[in-house]
Amino acid sequence: MLTRHSSRRSRLDQTVLNQHLDGAVAYDRIAGYFRSSLFEVAGEAITRVAGPVRIVCNADLDPQDVVTAAAAQAALRRSWCSGKPEEAPPAALPRYRALYAALTSKTIEVRVLPDSAFGLIHGKAGVVRRADGSATAFLGSVNESASAWKLNYELLWEDDDPETIGWVQEEFDALWNDARAVDLLACCPFIAQDVQRIMARKVIEPADIKAIADPTDAAAAAAVETPVYRREQGLWPHQKYFAHLALERHRLGGARLVLADQVGLGKTVQLAMAALLMALDDPDGGPILVLAPKPLLQQWQDELMELLLLPSARWNGRAWVDENDLEYPSEGVKSLGKCPRRIGLVSQGLVVRGLPEATNQLLSRRYTCVIVDEAHRARRRKLPKVDAGTDEIDERADPNKLMAFLRQIGLKTKSMLLATATPVQLHPVEAWDLLHVLSHGNEGVLGGWTHTSPWFRPSRCLAIAIGDAAVPTRDVRDGWQYVRDPLPSRFEDPAFDRIRRSLDASDTRWQFNPESLEKLSLAIRRVQLQNRLLPHYGENFNPLLRCIVRRTRAYLEATINPATGAHLLPQVTVKLFGEEDQGALVLGGYLREAYQEAEAFSLLLQQRVKGAGFFKTLLLRRLGSSMEAGRRTVSRLLGEETDTPDDEDEDDADEEAPAQVGRPPQGSSDFKHFTEAEMTSLRRCLDLLKQGGSNDPKLEALIGYLRGTHPGVTRRWLDLGCILFSQYYDTVRWIGDELARRAEFSGMEIGLCAGSNRSGFWREGRFQRCGREALKARVRSGELKLLLGTDAASEGLNLQRLGTLINIDLPWNPTRLEQRKGRIQRIGQARSEIWIANLRYRDSVEDRVHRVLADRLESIHQLFGQIPDTLEDVWVKIALDEEQEARQLIDRAAATRNPFDVKYSKVEDADWESCALVLDPQAVKEQLSRGW
Repeated sequence: MLTRHSSRRSRLDQTVLNQHLDGAVAYDRIAGYFRSSLFEVAGEAITRVAGPVRIVCNADLDPQDVVTAAAAQAALRRSWCSGKPEEAPPAALPRYRALYAALTSKTIEVRVLPDSAFGLIHGKAGVVRRADGSATAFLGSVNESASAWKLNYELLWEDDDPETIGWVQEEFDALWNDARAVDLLACCPFIAQDVQRIMARKVIEPADIKAIADPTDAAAAAAVETPVYRREQGLWPHQKYFAHLALERHRLGGARLVLADQVGLGKTVQLAMAALLMALDDPDGGPILVLAPKPLLQQWQDELMELLLLPSARWNGRAWVDENDLEYPSEGVKSLGKCPRRIGLVSQGLVVRGLPEATNQLLSRRYTCVIVDEAHRARRRKLPKVDAGTDEIDERADPNKLMAFLRQIGLKTKSMLLATATPVQLHPVEAWDLLHVLSHGNEGVLGGWTHTSPWFRPSRCLAIAIGDAAVPTRDVRDGWQYVRDPLPSRFEDPAFDRIRRSLDASDTRWQFNPESLEKLSLAIRRVQLQNRLLPHYGENFNPLLRCIVRRTRAYLEATINPATGAHLLPQVTVKLFGEEDQGALVLGGYLREAYQEAEAFSLLLQQRVKGAGFFKTLLLRRLGSSMEAGRRTVSRLLGEETDTPDDEDEDDADEEAPAQVGRPPQGSSDFKHFTEAEMTSLRRCLDLLKQGGSNDPKLEALIGYLRGTHPGVTRRWLDLGCILFSQYYDTVRWIGDELARRAEFSGMEIGLCAGSNRSGFWREGRFQRCGREALKARVRSGELKLLLGTDAASEGLNLQRLGTLINIDLPWNPTRLEQRKGRIQRIGQARSEIWIANLRYRDSVEDRVHRVLADRLESIHQLFGQIPDTLEDVWVKIALDEEQEARQLIDRAAATRNPFDVKYSKVEDADWESCALVLDPQAVKEQLSRGW
């Protein structure tokens, strides 16, 4: 019999749902879209079904989300959290208890299908079977949620005709048994765990954090309902460990740590999480200052808000700008000390330029924490030669401006965190120098300020850290000199707990005089000190190990997490294309001649002008990017185009760079008034570039990769999602324009992520400007699969949805390659393998560098975890035809003794996801919105 129902006439939950499910033995349901609200009726009707309840629905899964279990789990977690189940009113808690029982007992089973299977499951239907063998089927607009059954205007047709029941059952079975259907709980156990957490959820005030003794529990309460947990994947074990360690050390008088994780392992969120915990632990403490290179300030502000809902303000050079892009009234540099938020973000360039008024403003305050990103920029002016041995180290290094400033501000802050993926560039003393910075204002790093600690001698400290020397063990008094200053806290090893209890010393005391040894009981002196600690003290507790946390991707991907049985980080390998010698792209006649003419012009200039290497590197870098970038550069030199530099790789934090690398000598008219021969050479170069037109082999190669037709490529890269990088805006804009003109790309959107508000996208061949956040959101949703980007815009891009990357050019600063790769080889990447193609012209500077580095680059990369910035000089030397000097630089880097190994990979997992204590987000925001 056919029965028609309308919510306008009666409540459907009472007239249909409750009535039919009460006493039913089975319920099969096609429910439409999956959200946490799917279960809002649980505990009212569904849980009264005696037999199985099976629900099949859609989720925001695209085809790539079901490639791996991790990707499917992440997508289902996002779907669940997007419904904000944690905001359910107290009256809903009984339903959550019933839901948890039903899910864990398998009384309710849910399977989800990606949209690619049948499109959006818009049809909604169900079959209810009773104990007496009767059944009924219904179809209509009603989704499986309380709002649908109780509040919305819905229409429902019910029919107990066997033919109708059979038809609906057949449709349900087809969806339920589809090979693409994913079991909700098997795929995403987080959902059941989250239901259980919400049942016990308790909101606390920020001030309550200080009363939580265990740093792990305090961190969990602060994190568990932040966006990084509700919209993303949460924090991974290595990230949780650092946040825990930072708070633990902060409570002991100050956290002084170097976070040296490899690129792509989420250093920013770890530092931000640590900053949040410290701010909450010291509610009436000082401000938090973040010093970062200028291009990274926007990234920091974005991630603070996006991941942790933390308000902040960044100094734009003239005024403070808050997280809403509101610029505050300013009195110039005087306002630098009046940040409107507790977290202030300032460019390192402000310090490097050495403006006394600015640095004095920053030094006039006391801070809860100072965070320094890209901290390897703080360095001594002159490094010792690697092959001279550690004994040749200058014990009193001459610091550059940034290092000198950090030593000063270290005296003004309780905690200091330094972040860098390359703590060692060319010599291990650089790692010691970072610890020396941290020691200013904290005696728990290298020892007391009397400088009697042997750790204050870099040659001795590094010799022990590297393994060339050991802490004395023959005489316990000699060994005690290394242990007593600083004496690690009880948290670092049980032996220190016993020693401290024997000395009746708190964990906030670091220094003990030599006579303190006599206060130790004979048993502790022999068992804990002489027999247990001293034999391996240098290799287990030297200051570098105690204060540097460095995890590599290889370590995390190879190590099993005992808590889960899975790896600490899912493996994401890299497959490179175009690396073989024949992978270099051949320039056509006109373009090849143009490149040669640019080199000829440089030779002419070098014969006349000292320092002409600047123009040679400038020309060849841009020509090595694309012929279009080279054409525009030559046009500017000839005065045919406005001189608007498009190099987005510059940073105001560099200092004392050689003139030929960065810029021409100041005030030199020789670079403005070329000779007739030089002008003739430039004009010939420009004519050849124009005759070559758009026949750039890089354009054809990248199109081949996108199509899947390039030699050695077996699949369309466009289907996997691709980002194309260049260090020049001219190059990416030209590539985008060319692709947009081609019929095969005209029907899709092509994004462009660049600095200086030049981001946008091509749609139907026309370019429209938009913000970076809009592009990131479209990539995240899967709507945008082709993106062009400059290096200045690459920071802060989390593009895990994309599976391939093409380097249109090879940046001369090698770290940029790591940063580009880190956009897709990062936490949350859905694929187990990503593909990267490196494009270069045959016989160009990049090609010659590639040949020179080929046999040494892998060993250098393994040594440091990534290529040191200082190898940028190799590019410059080869551009200036100084190949022998370039090889010497490479040999020097390869000969460096690296003090880092697996012992620095500190990881301890902790269960934050089930934490029932939750911070009031509004109260946190109010506290951090207070100004300095």
